[in-house]
Amino acid sequence: MKNGDFLITEDSTPDGVNLFIKGRIDFANSPAFHRQLEKNIKNGVKKIVANMSQVEFLSSAGIRVILLTHKTMLKTGGSFGIEEPSECVKNVLNMVALNELLV
Repeated sequence: MKNGDFLITEDSTPDGVNLFIKGRIDFANSPAFHRQLEKNIKNGVKKIVANMSQVEFLSSAGIRVILLTHKTMLKTGGSFGIEEPSECVKNVLNMVALNELLV
């Protein structure tokens, strides 16, 4: 999925899905990010890992999507996590005390 400079690619694994996100997760792009996550949840995926090594910006709208996804995955017996967060993502997650929960 591509929206301007925002891009999500997906790679299926034996136990779930890896998402590779590039660009800004902000007010404009967070709905597309949310739709991609929801699509996987509706398809029965039990493990979603978001690689955020190329995320340049993470807004409160993006944090909301991340938290909603984490909560939904827990309810369904699945898991959601972030791997290889960029410095920007690390800083934001640390500021809102979510680094240990999600990374």
